[in-house]
Amino acid sequence: MSKTFEMEKIYFSISEVAEMFDVNASLLRFWEKEFPQLQPRKNSKGNRIYTKKDIELFKRIHELVRVKGFTLEGAKNALRTKSNAEEEAPNLQAKLLQIRTELVSIASAL
Repeated sequence: MSKTFEMEKIYFSISEVAEMFDVNASLLRFWEKEFPQLQPRKNSKGNRIYTKKDIELFKRIHELVRVKGFTLEGAKNALRTKSNAEEEAPNLQAKLLQIRTELVSIASAL
């Protein structure tokens, strides 16, 4: 009696990703040229292989351009802004905790 293990897929082909978003594979190739952060690896045969991280990025780009109607430049700016916000989040959290501590000590002094 053999057990069947269902393993989660790690890599996806360009056709699989295109099908997920109901777009042509050519759109993925085009957006790779327009968005430098979208750079899927290529296997030994030269075929693009997308990771879940690549797919998440494509999903964000797709939402900005196709769903929200951003221009390509607008989407690039939005991605940059979000990246900057993600980088600043830990610093912001630390500052907010420091402010909270100061406010609690001021409130207890009153």
